[in-house]
Amino acid sequence: MDADISGMRAFVVTAEELHFGRAGARLFVTQQALSKRIRRLEEALGAALFERTTRSIRLTAAGRRLLPAAAEAVAAFDRAVEAVRAADDPVRVDVYDERFTPLRLVREASERDPRLRVELSMRQGLAVALPALRRQEIDAAFGRVHDLPGPWPRELAYRLVHLEPLAAFVPEDHALAGRSELRPADLRAGGIAMPDPAGAEEWRGYLERLAARLGVPLCFNAPAIGVRHLVEQFLGERHAVGLGEISIDAEGSGLRRIPIVEPVPLLPWSVVWHRRNPRPLLRSLLAQLRPARLPDPAGSRYWVPEIDHIARA
Repeated sequence: MDADISGMRAFVVTAEELHFGRAGARLFVTQQALSKRIRRLEEALGAALFERTTRSIRLTAAGRRLLPAAAEAVAAFDRAVEAVRAADDPVRVDVYDERFTPLRLVREASERDPRLRVELSMRQGLAVALPALRRQEIDAAFGRVHDLPGPWPRELAYRLVHLEPLAAFVPEDHALAGRSELRPADLRAGGIAMPDPAGAEEWRGYLERLAARLGVPLCFNAPAIGVRHLVEQFLGERHAVGLGEISIDAEGSGLRRIPIVEPVPLLPWSVVWHRRNPRPLLRSLLAQLRPARLPDPAGSRYWVPEIDHIARA
């Protein structure tokens, strides 16, 4: 029989999921198209690979025998495709947004390893970047890996690489502008006002969990189109505060940056990649991104969402 990589891939993913809907979602095809690929493969092999009922599917004896070899065949094909790529093609990395820490992490990684050539994208949300990662249109992406829509894709791996403190940003004539630090009680009257995260569901979830932990009102304004628009939104607040990473330089913006304490909110950044991505430059990038450690959940000085602690454990 002629090689049928699409059929083999459909078989392997369906065997991993044992669910046509989830397998189709992973492959970005309809259940009908997925079933056609598997039927074509079964007809070519002359054997049924799945036992189907109205409620479940499971591998037949032939399917169990085929699975290890099929998985290796698909992996070998992917390696062959990768081998024809130019060796110096840049590693494709989504850094979330220009104002966040991942851009700095990638820049520092490339400075430590001059071989690293990077092609950047900014999808402004890990939830938005995941489909491109699953299709290996990009090699890595940064984001918070919890509060995402749907279950975590099994083919993707991640590593916590950074925890960045958040600070409040207020206009220079704001009622809180003279403070050197802000505590939750200081924020409760005016609350937190942020641009709508749009597709960045994980950022929305973080902000909602933070507001609940601090006992502070939270409202979302219109999405910010670029850094200038974000600054304009923050400058327009007379009572609420905006939040951003403490590493953001507010000099000359008309905003004051004030640390938040008791607790200090930490934004967890992970790097995410496809487990089957064989690119050497991806491995070089990962080698430069050292694992970070979450703070002690029993401590009171720092805060990250409880779900991040539970999932990590």
